[in-house]
Formats: sequence, structure tokens, C-alpha cells
Amino acid sequence: MKLVIAIVKPFKLDEVREALTSLGIEGLTVTEVKGYGRQKGQTEIYRGAEYAVNFLPKLKIEVVVASNLVDKTVAAISGAAKTGNIGDGKVFVVPVESALRIRTGEKDGDAI
Repeated sequence: MKLVIAIVKPFKLDEVREALTSLGIEGLTVTEVKGYGRQKGQTEIYRGAEYAVNFLPKLKIEVVVASNLVDKTVAAISGAAKTGNIGDGKVFVVPVESALRIRTGEKDGDAI
């Protein structure tokens, strides 16, 4: 099992969810986050005053998948989230030692 963590632009959430659903992935977790990378923030004008926004809004999507689905999952996320512009995001893959579905007691592969 692997934990796939994706940081994407907020308006890409529906496209990413649809891409994951088409793979048969039924559950994911979404968190609103802020951050910056090469984008380094942006300048905005509010009530005539210019100010810098150093941390840009992003979404963090987390999904646990079987190891044999990792490549397809990463490809689906990157394909759906890509705009071709700076700030499209990142995808990280982390090993998962075990999983437990609290309601039924199912473990590991059965729990995802």
C-alpha cells in the first residue's frame, strides 16, 4: 500500500476526483492548505493598495492505494491537475505499513 499525496490548484479538484473515480478509487481526503514553491507568491491590489501574498491557496489530496495502482494514480492526478503553468503542484508517494477500517475491523488491503 502507498499513500499518494498531491498538492494541486483548488479549481482542479473536480477533475482530479473524476480521474481517480474512473480508476475505481472510492475515497480520498482533501485539505485546504497554503504554501509556495517556485511561484513565490503573487502581488494583489486591494482597495487601491498593492500587497504581496506569500502563501497561495492549494488543496492537499491524500489517497491510499494498492501498490500496483500507484503509477496509474499518479498519472491520473498529474494529467487532471496539469495546466502547464507554474504552480500546478506536486505528487508524493509514501509507503503505508498498515491500515484499519474502524467500523468493520478490516485490515490492510481490505481496509482501503
